[in-house]
Amino acid sequence: MPDTYLENPEIRLRPCEPEDLDMMYDIENDASLWDISGTTSPYSRYALRQYIASSQNDIFADKQLRLVVLHKASGKAVGMADLTDYEPLHQRAAVGIVIRKDCRRHGCGTQALQLLCSYAFRFLHLHQLYAWIPQGNEASLALFARCGFAERTLLKDWLQTEDASYKNAWLVQRIAPAMPDGKENFSS
Repeated sequence: MPDTYLENPEIRLRPCEPEDLDMMYDIENDASLWDISGTTSPYSRYALRQYIASSQNDIFADKQLRLVVLHKASGKAVGMADLTDYEPLHQRAAVGIVIRKDCRRHGCGTQALQLLCSYAFRFLHLHQLYAWIPQGNEASLALFARCGFAERTLLKDWLQTEDASYKNAWLVQRIAPAMPDGKENFSS
């Protein structure tokens, strides 16, 4: 069986399609996610439609890549997985993942993050991935730990909350594993 990178028996990561507009609108306009995403105002359907139409789905051209997490058995889009802030010189990117609230705790997030890491390391040949996770978000910390990310640094007062106070965030990273000969091991 050829290596497909972006799918396993249960989950497939695919580019955004026009039919994803409602899901993207709901997720992007969920104010409870804005502090970690850096969003400062709601997105219109028009703006999201333009994003879908104009994205080349190419991290090298767009410096980011947004993929929809599709549950294959149901055919339902259950979330989004992003590579953002791509740095070609340093071969690194930030990772973001969100699973719809009604689809959480079924393994979709773990599978999607594992697929995204495999794609980033094995196909895009990135050297490292990183994410910021609010201190206290134990579910996200556990997800990233299951997928090989390590807690590296506690960033003090990193995220401003809606009441203008600040909370700490963990910077977690995963570096492509190296083999004894110095080449990167992309089997993980």
